Amino acid sequence: MKNILLLLHDDVGQEARLQAALDLTRSLDGHLTCLDVAILPALMGDPYCQDGSAILLQEERAREDVNQSRIRERLDREDVSWEIAQVTGDLAPCLSDAAGLADLIVVNRKLDEFPYPDMANLVGELVVKSGKPVIAVPDDIRSFNAAGRAIVAWDGSPASMAALQAATPLLKLSESVIIVEIDDGSLKTPAREAAAYLSQHGIHALIRLEKSHGRSAGDILLSEIRDRSIDYLVMGGFGHRRFVEALFGGVTRTLLEKSPVPLFLAHG
Repeated sequence: MKNILLLLHDDVGQEARLQAALDLTRSLDGHLTCLDVAILPALMGDPYCQDGSAILLQEERAREDVNQSRIRERLDREDVSWEIAQVTGDLAPCLSDAAGLADLIVVNRKLDEFPYPDMANLVGELVVKSGKPVIAVPDDIRSFNAAGRAIVAWDGSPASMAALQAATPLLKLSESVIIVEIDDGSLKTPAREAAAYLSQHGIHALIRLEKSHGRSAGDILLSEIRDRSIDYLVMGGFGHRRFVEALFGGVTRTLLEKSPVPLFLAHG
């Protein structure tokens, strides 16, 4: 895991994305590729709004030119290998197209400010369509502690297996790894098998067995994050065919809405 792809865009979540990506690149001794996206206006294809859309796009490109210059000056002072590319288009296809040789994509889990981008849906599309793991960070963090404490959310599904395997290079750097097994009665592959897999990679993981008892898996994981001072969480993303309606299942959606720590998401 060496090649980190970062979304650049002049919005309230950019600083959090940038700090997390820089910390990850340093921790993994990797290379940072920044993709500065000038986002197409929502009405760009409407023949009745062409003049207004063209003006909006021109303004967006001008903002991103300034943004890119500012980030270049910043990166010149950082001790990482980096490059910047600039494109115009919609976020998900632009990032997916650029992710061919990326090992990890860094975006936000959501943004609380109107009008865009819609990061929660973006995360879902990237995880499913790009086939790459995604780090989704809160918009108020200022670091990513790769050497800290990690939780792996485990339900024995192909998605959780894919996330565990994809995150292994990062988990090797962690101070501690806890596998939280949430059994709603449908568990087929127990957490002890996940722990055995990690042990083969030199990672000693603790296992916590949690019964739902009427609580949602999302609430259980949020409690674990708070109670154990967790630095990031690894979990599988459950993609649906109808992307516009619901890209992730309820557990992932809850954490995209509420997690106070970065999420490492992969799709099985």
